[in-house]
Amino acid sequence: MTESPHQPSALGAWSRRLIAAIFLGGQVIVHLLLGKINRRNTVDQMAAVGPESLLIALITAMFVGAVFTIQVAREFINLGAGTAVGGVLAISLSRELAPVLTAVILAGRVGSAFAAEIGTMKVTEQIDALYMLRTDPIDYLVIPRVIACCVMLPILTLLSLVTGMAGGMVVANSLYGISNTIFLNSAKNFLSVWDICSSPIKGLVFGSMIAIIGSSWGLTTTGGAKGVGQSTTTAVVTSLLAIFIVNFFLSWLMFRGTGSALNQGL
Repeated sequence: MTESPHQPSALGAWSRRLIAAIFLGGQVIVHLLLGKINRRNTVDQMAAVGPESLLIALITAMFVGAVFTIQVAREFINLGAGTAVGGVLAISLSRELAPVLTAVILAGRVGSAFAAEIGTMKVTEQIDALYMLRTDPIDYLVIPRVIACCVMLPILTLLSLVTGMAGGMVVANSLYGISNTIFLNSAKNFLSVWDICSSPIKGLVFGSMIAIIGSSWGLTTTGGAKGVGQSTTTAVVTSLLAIFIVNFFLSWLMFRGTGSALNQGL
């Protein structure tokens, strides 16, 4: 009974911070249209988001592609459709697995860092110092992070797609005797240009959400070190929730109707 009064207030606080993040997204769009970009901070953030996240993203993609191939190949071979394994993996990676898993990795690694860094600046009154120096925190802190995520996440997504295909191809060849030529031809036949384009588009949307949510939760941090920890955790959870929900609507918009990839591939 003692916990029930706190649950609505916690949900209310989360809702208010989510609304603040939505408004921050609108401010980011306005500032970008006005061309207010701090180039030095943007380059620094791009280095932190891209190259420093590359290894973990590629390792994840490689093993996801390998595991997916194991699960699919054994069933497809029993059905006499072993030549379609590469195409099914290519579609799965390009449409869903590569953009979503890469975004999840960045939400945990980069989104949490954004919330912690900006949250620490907030509770130590460094944000107030920026206002005193007539520096807009959105221009100085948020815009570089948004640009970095929007540029680097699509690139990481495409690299994850290639690495996942490589991991699947190795497993298909070594464990199931599917030659690399058959595997790659299947992927070529199944994939369309739109499938490949959908990956960076989703990466762009997910990257903007991760940066805005992480930055917004940092800017609304209160309560000292404990508040920074809570903001970091909540920012990651909110980013993951937003990724999965928005991914549903993006997939519904991009891939509505009856698909023809299987007919083309076979």
